Amino acid sequence: MSQNRLEQLFKFLEEDPNDAFTLYAIATEYRNIDKQKAMEYYEKLLAEHENYVGTYYHAAKLYEEFGQNDVAERIYKKGMQISRQEGNLHAFSELQQAYNKMMGLDYEDD
Repeated sequence: MSQNRLEQLFKFLEEDPNDAFTLYAIATEYRNIDKQKAMEYYEKLLAEHENYVGTYYHAAKLYEEFGQNDVAERIYKKGMQISRQEGNLHAFSELQQAYNKMMGLDYEDD
């Protein structure tokens, strides 16, 4: 992860403070260096861009890492609901698998 990349992303964010993709990219950059900071950006995305399906998997995974499985569960479920509404079956499947794994369910359920 380069400092330049983050600087570039913050410039994009200045130009368009409401761009979900830029917020997501910043969260992703922070993921490996400052998990708390990454979470702030994921939270912003969840609050302000709830149809941005990509956020749910990574935000829930990060909550799992923080040991907050109850929050992760809620995010996985919301993500499954949104991805289904959006017709994004790939995202739905990824979220469902991660959710089942966290819950200790090895089978696919409907």
